[in-house]
Amino acid sequence: MTTKPPGQLCDAGNNPATCQVEAVLSIDRRGQVVIPKEIRKRVNIRDGDKIALVSWTNRDEICCLSLIRADNLSSEVSGVLHALLADKD
Repeated sequence: MTTKPPGQLCDAGNNPATCQVEAVLSIDRRGQVVIPKEIRKRVNIRDGDKIALVSWTNRDEICCLSLIRADNLSSEVSGVLHALLADKD
């Protein structure tokens, strides 16, 4: 069994990509969320930028949501798919 650092949810093995919890967000009564300023600054998100909300399905239920810059969408998704397919080998 592998021990992961606090906040780290997945281990990509030899893949340099990793994931971890950056923040816990609240949803207001209108369904809106606020990405904290320090996170927006770290990832260079500015007013007017487009962010894609991507859902992940497991057994016909949405289990995860990801935010990906719209201009990086195709490269990010293909990288994730490549890593998932490699795990099945």
